[in-house]
Amino acid sequence: MNERSNNILKIRPEISKIKVFDTISSEEHFQNNTLRPVIKLQNFLLIAAFRNYIVKHKNSFYQLSIEKRLLFIENAIQKDIKFRNSLKGMVIGQFTLEEYEFYIQNSSKLNKRMMNMVVNRIKDQVQLLEIEEIAL
Repeated sequence: MNERSNNILKIRPEISKIKVFDTISSEEHFQNNTLRPVIKLQNFLLIAAFRNYIVKHKNSFYQLSIEKRLLFIENAIQKDIKFRNSLKGMVIGQFTLEEYEFYIQNSSKLNKRMMNMVVNRIKDQVQLLEIEEIAL
């Protein structure tokens, strides 16, 4: 493993709730050991990117009910391909070379897992998107 890979692995948060079983698929293993820690590490960057997305869409998010805000989050990430690719890049950029090689072999399945995790993480933190939080 090279120095970059070692450094990347050192800065990742540990997630103690992850349970590893011999019977899990390689995609689930990758999800638990790579995607979850990387998405947690990139959390504030992902939130900042979503705040910027809201601003670019004329702050219409703030006029929505909570249910419609959650739908807005989901639609933005699932349907806006440029934005989705930007978020994917924020996650993929934190992979080691070995993880990236596994990812490119399984990208279709892993992209779906990755984006579902990002959607859920942003939905779970919708309160961080409030307008007074933007002035960081």
